[in-house]
Amino acid sequence: MRQYKKVGLYLLFIIFIFIFSYLPLPYYIYSPGTADPLTPVVHVESGTESEGNLYLVTVRGGQATPLSLLIASLSRYQDIHPLEEVFPEGYDREDYMEAQLQLMESSQEAATVVAYQEANEEIDIQYEGVYVVSVLEGMPAEKVLQAADKIIEVENTKVKDADHLIEIVDKYQVGDELTFVVDRDGEQIETTIELVPFPNQPDQHGIGIQLVTNRKVNVDRSVEFSSGDIGGPSAGLILTLEIYDQLIDDDLTKGLDIAGTGEIDYEGNVYRIGGVDKKVIAADREGCDIFFVPFEHGSEDSNYQVAKETAEAIGSDMEIVPVDSFQDALEYLQ
Repeated sequence: MRQYKKVGLYLLFIIFIFIFSYLPLPYYIYSPGTADPLTPVVHVESGTESEGNLYLVTVRGGQATPLSLLIASLSRYQDIHPLEEVFPEGYDREDYMEAQLQLMESSQEAATVVAYQEANEEIDIQYEGVYVVSVLEGMPAEKVLQAADKIIEVENTKVKDADHLIEIVDKYQVGDELTFVVDRDGEQIETTIELVPFPNQPDQHGIGIQLVTNRKVNVDRSVEFSSGDIGGPSAGLILTLEIYDQLIDDDLTKGLDIAGTGEIDYEGNVYRIGGVDKKVIAADREGCDIFFVPFEHGSEDSNYQVAKETAEAIGSDMEIVPVDSFQDALEYLQ
């Protein structure tokens, strides 16, 4: 009888450990991710090698369990959010991940353009409209557009890029109905969509889409990316530095381990990203010497301020370098 009790207690203990470790809770946790060298991720044809490394830093995210929630609640650098705040009801997670991967592809393309132009390499850019990355719930576009649609024309005007589309829409008023020509899986569709105010920005109007410019970028020396399931636009700056480093003869790293974060546009401007404190921790754990971070032109609570405070709080020896452009980072390294 005593032996059966022991077996029962053991099974209860196993069940408790399983529940404590794996039961999904309605919370989502963001925590420091990894810092990975970009050499295996980016390959430029006939590219040069450097003594140092450039690192892509990430933030790890996942649904909470009782164990991870307890750990996160005791950690200064793990953020806990209600699950419905991260994934609102009706929000498709697969569409979200697809959108993040598209943003990464757009970031890789922008990095390629900036790096090749700076290195005076041959590059040809052809503009072919814009892609829909996602559609905002409750906005007019939700009924007629979907992710991966390519917008070719608006009101008989051929769309060049995302900024051009915004310029066209801004010429019209709330309540106006605009005719869109859309390519969906090779078939052209014509549809009419009304302009309405954005719920959180009533002084601005639109149809409710997130988009990226559809460009064809042709280069003489090919560049290949192997970023796997890493999504989002925040690797733009460090990808640009890696591509440029492989294109030139000089060693841009000078033997140092360099991390960085920041979205980049096709003109080389660097923009704010999320989770910068967690990325600082990831880079520090890897032993990086330098961490490039968006300066945001010195604005309050900028990425730079948060990164600097985090580095000081954890006693990091990394040099936190603020940048507003690719040129800022390049000049610092040169």
